[in-house]
Amino acid sequence: MIYPRFGAGTFWNFGAACELFGAKYPTAPLGLITVAALLPAEWTIRLVDRNTGNLADGDLEWADMVMTGGMLPQYFDTIEIIDLCRARGKPVVVGGPGVTSVPELYSKANFQVLGEAEGIIDKFIAAWDAGATAGVFEAEKFTIDVTKSPVPRFDLLKVEHYLYVGVQFSRGCPFTCEFCDIIELYGRVPRAKTIPQMLRELQTLYDLGYRGHVDFVDDNLIGNKKAVKEFLPQLKTWLDEHDYPFEFTTEASLNLADDAELLKRLNAANFIGVFMGIESPDTATLVAMRKKQNTRRNIAESIRTIYAAGLYVTAGFIIGFDSEQGSVANGIVDLIEEAAIPVAMVGLLYALPNTQLTRRLAKEGRLHPDLLLDPAAGMDQCTQGLNFDTLRPRHDILSDYKRVLERIYEPVAYASRLQRLSQLLGASNPNRQKRANDSRSKLGGLEVVHRVVSKLPGAQDMFRRTIIECATKNPQWARIIVLLTAFYLHLGPFSRHVIGQIEQQLDEGPQDMSPLLGAAVEPPDVAITA
Repeated sequence: MIYPRFGAGTFWNFGAACELFGAKYPTAPLGLITVAALLPAEWTIRLVDRNTGNLADGDLEWADMVMTGGMLPQYFDTIEIIDLCRARGKPVVVGGPGVTSVPELYSKANFQVLGEAEGIIDKFIAAWDAGATAGVFEAEKFTIDVTKSPVPRFDLLKVEHYLYVGVQFSRGCPFTCEFCDIIELYGRVPRAKTIPQMLRELQTLYDLGYRGHVDFVDDNLIGNKKAVKEFLPQLKTWLDEHDYPFEFTTEASLNLADDAELLKRLNAANFIGVFMGIESPDTATLVAMRKKQNTRRNIAESIRTIYAAGLYVTAGFIIGFDSEQGSVANGIVDLIEEAAIPVAMVGLLYALPNTQLTRRLAKEGRLHPDLLLDPAAGMDQCTQGLNFDTLRPRHDILSDYKRVLERIYEPVAYASRLQRLSQLLGASNPNRQKRANDSRSKLGGLEVVHRVVSKLPGAQDMFRRTIIECATKNPQWARIIVLLTAFYLHLGPFSRHVIGQIEQQLDEGPQDMSPLLGAAVEPPDVAITA
């Protein structure tokens, strides 16, 4: 099994922070190791993650078959892997959300496994055993019983290579955001695993000796509130019995702020952070994109409610919606500053394959299919965005994007948000400090602080004061503030790189429709269709 590379210049690779803490990549390939658990027990499996190591000739010589796949931002390396395999006469199987969304781009593979693997892998295996040399196998959409999904093959991982390991509790999201492909891939009715099933996964990680950060990769953990509310007290009990070996992050919708009981249960179960799609501070734009769950509220106030409950927030924003009336830069920057959001993934709107947005733009004659289907055009859905005719002048959208990045990732601005965040964060679970066996949990020591701050370009004194102030006044969060400070080692240079690319686009003028270079994509939480 070969996990393809993401581009080196992506928002979420945090290369400098990984290096600082002895890791090679943020997160492990959960999709592939789940597929591995679905394969016959007698098959011998070797996993190569091209984000953390090299694929040796001996790996291909050893294999009877190669399985690969992932998300669209991994497209180029996936094709390279397929070409390597075909050149050496090795049958190659490709799966994952990338090939499921645009199978024609992966036609060089011998086999395509489309959709959720649990619903189709048996048919592929039967065909392979019968001597098939090619084929397309497609699962029926939204029918997979995730309670039958096996414990992922965590034993195949070199966990020391990663900042954190992922698990998945549910698939699907109840909302209908026009630009999102999650509901197209996994449906609007979230399907959750059973509590014993989820605890078995955590127990397996524990038994393998892993301690530290675990990310619930669900696209919306609270999409099925009833299921997650029943699970969290049982998770707390398990943590009590195992001396709190893990702390958790996840992704959830902003309506989490409306449920005090759910926030309390997340805190008690040692959740410390959540990624949220904010997208825009403008109500009309939120309504137009069908993200009404973010309306009828003060967004900054909702985020501060989550902070007070003991979870920090990172967030996503998008520029380029049809409903934007004039410049949106100030509104986005003001919200990020008011809410003290440290890590804000800001990108350009990209019409992903098989979404409501793409279908609408195609119907209106505004979609540029060459930018969607031509491999030379790139595949990232944010900084390579605007693969359609925009209603607002493209130059104005790019100028807004550039202005936002310049302001939010200026060193003093980032350090100032961290300082305010450290003051807003409420009490976390008191047992969180028990992670004595996890070397990466020891991020608050003076040596680490010095190493982090000494590498920061500008505002070193402010970063240092923020960390010291947090260690003095809100010590339970000092380690996280150090980690978020370390992320700037990547975010600062990355933002400057993207700004340079945008400036080049602006200089080239409105006639140039090529997408921007760079890549700000969703967190690398790979769904189980890998």
